[in-house]
Amino acid sequence: QVHLVESGGGLVQAGGSLRLSCAASGTLFSKNDMGWYRRAPGKEHELVATISHSGVINYDDSVKGRFSISRDDASHTVYLQMNSLRPEDTAVYYCNVRSYGINWSQYDYWGQGTQVTVSS
Repeated sequence: QVHLVESGGGLVQAGGSLRLSCAASGTLFSKNDMGWYRRAPGKEHELVATISHSGVINYDDSVKGRFSISRDDASHTVYLQMNSLRPEDTAVYYCNVRSYGINWSQYDYWGQGTQVTVSS
């Protein structure tokens, strides 16, 4: 059983910064993609940033240049540094880990979500 625990959300003024963390516990395979998604009120679940098991990084266009994703494989932790926050970044942010097993079978795990609110 794998559990993801997120932390770091909160309320911040526009232009401010927050750092989200997500620590995975339990048994994971050796290759894991990690990422952050968000769901804003009235909107669809959307990708924010991902970092693959080989270090390839992908950002949504709306956060490029402002957000930075990183990972620490020793502790199975993924981080999201969010700078220059905007009111439109307000959402519940979810951590995701995709673990690859034998023959690249995929196992998806999700955190419980952490609220990020950016005031104008």
